[in-house]
Amino acid sequence: MTHTKTLRPTLQLASAAAGLLALAACATTPPAPTAALNAASQAIANAEQARAAEYAPAELGQARDELAAARTAVQNEQMVAARRLAEQSRAGAELAFAKTEAAKAKAVNDETRKSTEEIKQEMQRNPGAN
Repeated sequence: MTHTKTLRPTLQLASAAAGLLALAACATTPPAPTAALNAASQAIANAEQARAAEYAPAELGQARDELAAARTAVQNEQMVAARRLAEQSRAGAELAFAKTEAAKAKAVNDETRKSTEEIKQEMQRNPGAN
């Protein structure tokens, strides 16, 4: 019985310490998602440089809005939301960049196709010029 009486306070103390550690772990704020914010910012800059405002304005605008919301979430110490918003912003900016590049490639392709047709028509009009 003496052994049980000695063990009981030790178990209670260990249990209380474990509970306090669990509460402390929940109470700490995760670090700011600096890398995610920087990646989103860089992706937006890349999209802007590619002229996404002209070719994919909706996607670029949404990416900018999400980055602004992520920065606000950091100020409000909502780091999980900030990370999610920053990652969404980066993805949106990358989508804007991809749509821009696709639209520019299509424009070049269309111009090449038009030039080829004009050359074919010219050759048909002047068959002896070959």
